[in-house]
Amino acid sequence: MRYLDPKNDLTFKKVFGQHPHLLVSFLNALLPLNSPILSVEYLPHELVPEIPVLKYSIVDVRCTDQNERQFIVEMQMLWTDAFKSRVLFNASKAYVQQLGKGKVYESLQPVYSLNLVNETFEPTITDFYHHYKIVHQQHPDKFLKGLELVFVELPKFKAKNISERKMQLLWLRFMTEIEDNSETIPEELLQDPIIKEAVDYLQESGFTKGELATYDKYWDDISSEMTLMKAAKREGIEEIVKKAIEIGLDNAIIKTLTGLTIDEINYLRNY
Repeated sequence: MRYLDPKNDLTFKKVFGQHPHLLVSFLNALLPLNSPILSVEYLPHELVPEIPVLKYSIVDVRCTDQNERQFIVEMQMLWTDAFKSRVLFNASKAYVQQLGKGKVYESLQPVYSLNLVNETFEPTITDFYHHYKIVHQQHPDKFLKGLELVFVELPKFKAKNISERKMQLLWLRFMTEIEDNSETIPEELLQDPIIKEAVDYLQESGFTKGELATYDKYWDDISSEMTLMKAAKREGIEEIVKKAIEIGLDNAIIKTLTGLTIDEINYLRNY
């Protein structure tokens, strides 16, 4: 039996966009909540128009719970510096849209944005879990309620790093240890009934030929987008090197600035 990768747009939405009890478990495990989510109702997920550079960064799931708190969940395969701004925009828009005619500000409920990122975007920080909220600079225990953003760097996650919050551990293992065409699933994931159910929805046999074609196309599109992004980044670095050479910087300094090897720098010097 073969399984599909839960990070794919198709599978992610099948697991968390069609089964509210699984979404409830996932959110309770990964979000810093003062009170647990008991039930959710799905909301329309379109918040902003498609942006070319972020075309594979979409709001995968949006819902509200029994206390009218809102939750936005995104699976982001490719990282760009604009992604954080987009996340903040989406969360802010969801927060503002609550205030219809005749409603008072006191009726506004918090919005939580959970963002799973399949790339490392904070290389100087060892933590994989990043929680943002509006805090008082001098008194961090004081903060404004309303918006809370969580980013999870999946490549940094290692099961041995977590000794508490069992469901958080299991859900993150679900997201990181099941890859495309996996034939075996870690026994620990199958022992929990909630996680096992989610795993069952990843069975390749449960998808139609059309769905599998969509699944494969998503990976092809991601690969193409990654190639374009790397090329654009490379062009930017090469431009920096050329300017550094023009002002007389030596190879050691250019290497530190760009991460290129000495051979690559010398090639650009003679290009």
